[in-house]
Amino acid sequence: MRWVPLWLALVAPALLAAPWFPYPVQVDGQAREYRALAKAERAWRICALLPHGKDRYWWGVAWGLDQEARRLGVQLGIYEAGGYEHGPVQLEQFENCVALGAEAFLLASINTLDLCPAVAEQRAAGRPVIDLVNRLDCTDLSARSRVDFADMAAATLAYAVQHGGGRPLRIGWLPGPADAGWVQDAERGLQAALVGSAATLVHGGYGPVDRSSQAQLVRALLKANPDLDYLIGNAEAAAFAAQLVHNLGVRAEVLAFYATERVLEQIGEGQMLAAPTDSPVIQARIALDLAVRGLQGEALPARVGPRIEMLDRASLARFDIGRLMPPEGHWMIRQELPQ
Repeated sequence: MRWVPLWLALVAPALLAAPWFPYPVQVDGQAREYRALAKAERAWRICALLPHGKDRYWWGVAWGLDQEARRLGVQLGIYEAGGYEHGPVQLEQFENCVALGAEAFLLASINTLDLCPAVAEQRAAGRPVIDLVNRLDCTDLSARSRVDFADMAAATLAYAVQHGGGRPLRIGWLPGPADAGWVQDAERGLQAALVGSAATLVHGGYGPVDRSSQAQLVRALLKANPDLDYLIGNAEAAAFAAQLVHNLGVRAEVLAFYATERVLEQIGEGQMLAAPTDSPVIQARIALDLAVRGLQGEALPARVGPRIEMLDRASLARFDIGRLMPPEGHWMIRQELPQ
């Protein structure tokens, strides 16, 4: 049995029983402890829109949303569009939620702008809209529950540079879909972090975060650049690259700039070097709590985000897996907002 799933099976019951807050976060740039509401005043109707449900990162987001909705006592619809190439599907799902009488919206957007006209209509009607994980560039959002992927990418690069001992490095880069806000943020953070370093970036191109698309990009990048010292990529790219370099004996060491269950497995097995976590389960819980607070008339902070933590083989033993993914046996949750 693989190391991480075994560990997860052992600790999952304890994680389910443990309260998730108070939780260390950044609130509008200040270190704070987040404390969620004990219960909602009534069974508010809330919709959450996610880009897809293809990997355990989004399974964790959906699970966190579902668990927090149950704890708070609200009605929740969870929808996923099927991939970053399906922007019109996400807009259709938003419109469906409006028709079903949703009173608040949690949006993990496919891109930064397409939902903004629909968001403006709901905000004008007084309904809270929370930016979740991915980054929306709408001007009238109620709040944001997310970690800046610029910081995630910068932390990943800093780890690689430190691990490389300060020597000149060639680093491959596979970020994901070009139009996604989190990818744009990651590239911004990486470029800023490269200034003054001895690292040279080799861009491997953009693509959807499915295994097939990322595998093609990984193969092309390594074929054209067999002398890479490190490869940093989205979770799918990094997971495939870690397996490929292990099988081929390529010297490049692999890091992901966010963590999933598969990434943690490979870190634990020594195939992948490290990855930061943005605690997506916690982001989801916070987003739902913020929506309820907005519905109940509270003033909201502009942005709340869990503290970033860099995970490598040594630190995994101290890490609470319930911040990142659902317990063993839980899959993607998709559910209609009740009529």
